[in-house]
Amino acid sequence: MTTDYPLSAGWRDFPRYPDPAIEILDDRFRQYAIFSAPVERLYTGCRWSEGPVWFGDGRYLLWSDIPNNRILKWEEETGAVSEFRRPSDFSNGNTRDRQGRLVTCQHGGRRMARTEHDGAITVLMDSWQDRPLNSPNDVVVKSDGSIWFTDPVFGILGNYEGHKAESEIQQAVYRLDAGDRAGRRGHR
Repeated sequence: MTTDYPLSAGWRDFPRYPDPAIEILDDRFRQYAIFSAPVERLYTGCRWSEGPVWFGDGRYLLWSDIPNNRILKWEEETGAVSEFRRPSDFSNGNTRDRQGRLVTCQHGGRRMARTEHDGAITVLMDSWQDRPLNSPNDVVVKSDGSIWFTDPVFGILGNYEGHKAESEIQQAVYRLDAGDRAGRRGHR
């Protein structure tokens, strides 16, 4: 049997509506259920992954496969998955800033970085009070352009998802104001 559309990574060919794999456990969430939105597997082969970010203007999804040190890309039109960046410096959380650029937390570099529209990488923050960050993990950009991220020790506990190192600062949530440059004035 041939189809004119990409299959969902071999998981199942024809979803049923409503999707029997979606179970509403709390009726307060029933209003968010979309009748024709099935659960779909896009890719297999990651050790474990996080940080999905949707680029609607490009019709693709990026996400981090942390232990494999790469960022993957799924294209909506073709269903193809490819490597967006490898090595990724053990990238974890991803988001977009107010200008549509990719903002990424990197365990390996112990930093938060931005991918410019031309592909260049700009380090936004790699230290707090002249001491290296632990391993930035999850990130969000607020409507005012400030960037908020968590900085746990996961990526420095060993070499599986970063590089083993000692923590020099507290685990915390940090904010980089929209006007700050190179992370020298971040707030904890």
